Amino acid sequence: MGELRRDPIVGRWVIVDTDHPIAPKDFQYEQYIQKGGVCPFCYGNESMTPPEIECFREQATAPNTPGWQVRVVANKFPALQIEGDLNRRPLGLYDMSNGVGAHEVVIESPYHAKDIPDLLPDEVENYIKMCGRRAIDLAKDKRFKYLMFFRNYGPSAGASLEHPHTQIVALPMVPKNVVEEISGAKSYFDYRERCIFCDMIRQEAQEQERIVLENKFFLSFCPFVSRFPFEVWIIPKQHSGYFCHMSNEEMRALAAILRETIAKVKNIFPNLSYNYIIHVAPINGDTDIEYYHWHIEFMPKLTQVAGFEWGTGFYIDPITPELAAKYLKS
Repeated sequence: MGELRRDPIVGRWVIVDTDHPIAPKDFQYEQYIQKGGVCPFCYGNESMTPPEIECFREQATAPNTPGWQVRVVANKFPALQIEGDLNRRPLGLYDMSNGVGAHEVVIESPYHAKDIPDLLPDEVENYIKMCGRRAIDLAKDKRFKYLMFFRNYGPSAGASLEHPHTQIVALPMVPKNVVEEISGAKSYFDYRERCIFCDMIRQEAQEQERIVLENKFFLSFCPFVSRFPFEVWIIPKQHSGYFCHMSNEEMRALAAILRETIAKVKNIFPNLSYNYIIHVAPINGDTDIEYYHWHIEFMPKLTQVAGFEWGTGFYIDPITPELAAKYLKS
């Protein structure tokens, strides 16, 4: 018989197969084989993208030319437009507004075929620094209430371009999933006067069953209520609502643990597609971040979400997070 596990933050239930867990060799997943071709994100093709918003580049090189290490451009087909006012209004019983926001692309490196584990530590650190800089800059626009950072790697993860990149979407309201997570964290804080994420860190450190990696500033672990096989969270040990407020030493530590965590998963599952999302506190509002703790959720594309999941909100994990962490550590 499997186990039902309840997420203490949002109340979500997960079914975990404890009797007959799947071994890594038994997962059938779509392997990501890059095909190449003309790429607008590659070195020398800078004219194929919108103009640079911000860039780390060599001195004496001009904007929108080669010589860059990390480059940020507007999404060519944005979900939201930065111009205009929100203008929220009713339409009968419905609510609507103008599609105001921002949609940017962080091109992490000039290398078309290099994922994060293939980059040098300094290159990953520069990528993280740039994401932090964009968060600080976008938060200055008082129209924006939430910044969503996400990375789709591989076609089955939703990537439309092969060249590795991260997307930033600035939203004029806080998304429903974020509201649920914040509400759960606040309920826990109101009851126990402690951050639920900090308590999670303490328990994981004490039990040691689900930890994948650890350094001075960060913990990488398979959460007790994993929705997906080999799901991994990376969380700072120091309580904070925003990842953009890290010191240089913390950024180096995050670059190291992010790089090694993804490498460990891909060592088991070559050519794997995956998503990760940076969960942060809302901006420019009245939300108290005392009870919220930023973190990264890494989700490999090893299974599909189907009718049962959509119909119930439950997830089925065919391997326990304890066993997944054991495979990753070994």
